Amino acid sequence: MSTIEIDPKPLLTAKDFATDQEVRWCPGCGDYSILAQVQKVMPGLGVPRENIVIISGIGCSSRFPYYMNTYGMHSIHGRATAIASGLKATRPELSVWIVTGDGDSLSIGGNHTIHLLRRNFDVNILLFNNQIYGLTKGQYSPTSEESKVTKSTPYGSIDHPFNPLALAMGADASFVARSMDRDPKHLQEMLVRSHAHRGASFLEIYQNCNIFNDGAFEIFTEKSSKPTEAIFLQQGKPLVFGAEQNKGIKLDGFKPVVVELGNGVSADDLWVHDEKDFYKAQILVRMFDDPRIEGHLPRPFGVFYENDRACYEDVLNLQIEEVIATKGKGDLDKMLRGNEVWTIS
Repeated sequence: MSTIEIDPKPLLTAKDFATDQEVRWCPGCGDYSILAQVQKVMPGLGVPRENIVIISGIGCSSRFPYYMNTYGMHSIHGRATAIASGLKATRPELSVWIVTGDGDSLSIGGNHTIHLLRRNFDVNILLFNNQIYGLTKGQYSPTSEESKVTKSTPYGSIDHPFNPLALAMGADASFVARSMDRDPKHLQEMLVRSHAHRGASFLEIYQNCNIFNDGAFEIFTEKSSKPTEAIFLQQGKPLVFGAEQNKGIKLDGFKPVVVELGNGVSADDLWVHDEKDFYKAQILVRMFDDPRIEGHLPRPFGVFYENDRACYEDVLNLQIEEVIATKGKGDLDKMLRGNEVWTIS
C-alpha cells in the first residue's frame, strides 16, 4: 500500500468529529468500526469541519450524517449522489462525502451512481456492502449471492449479483478501491487515499450485518483464513499472499493463476501491481470468485485503479467563465420571457 502523509499534529481530534447523538445501530454492527475510522482520519486531512459535508441516502449506513460533527444531509433513497453532485457543482471548495449502502446505491440509486462516476465530480463515495437489506429487515440486495435465502427469497435468490468494482470500472470511475470494516488500519489508509484523489473516488467497504447476514465476509476477515483468502494490493509490489507469504498471482496471458513460491518460482515472476494500468485493473476487479468453490482466486483489497482526468465541476465553471467572457452576463428575466411573446386580450 502506498503512503499518504496527513497532518502529524492536527488541531482537532476524533472526538471533535463526534456528535452528541446516540449511535443507533445494532450492537456489533460493522458500521461502528467504519464510523470510528472516518472520525480518526478526518482531523489529519486538514479540512475545516465547516467545509466537510456528508450526504447519505436511505439504509442503516445512511444514519452516518447524524454521528459526524460536520455539515450533512440524510437525503432520499438512492439520490445522495444526485444531491452531492448539485452541491459540488455550486460549492466546489467543499469536501463532499457520500455514504451509501449496496441497496441504496446499486438498486434504486444505480443510475445516479454510474452517472456521477462517469462525470467525475470530486467527491468520495463510501459504499457499505453487507450483501443484504438491513434497515428493512433482511431482504436480498443487488450484491446478495445467488441462491441466498432471505425473507424476500424464501427459496433462494435467482438474481445474479452485482460486482460493485466491476460496475465502477465500467462507468469509467477514476478511483476504485476496496477495504473492510475489520481491518481498521487498512480502512484508514483507503479513506485517506480516497480523499487525496482528485475526482470521484469509489471505495467499497465490506461491512458485516451481524443480525441479518452475519459472517458474509468472514473468510476474508478472520485471522485463520484472511492470509490465504485476501490479497492486499501495493503499488509497484508483486501480488503475494498466504500465511507465510508463499503464494502469488501470475498472469498466464490475460488469466490470473495462483503459484507457489519456490522450486524455480520467485517474486520476480509474479504480477506487479500498477494502479495506473486500466487493463490490468479490469482483470483485478474480476477476481471475484465464490470462495466456496475449489480452486478459487483470493479476493483483492486496496486501490485497484487511479486515473487523473478533469473533474466535472472544474469544466463546468470554466465553460461558464468562457461564455460570460464572450457573451457577457446573462439576463434572467430576458431568458424567462424568451424570444416569443403572446399578448392575451
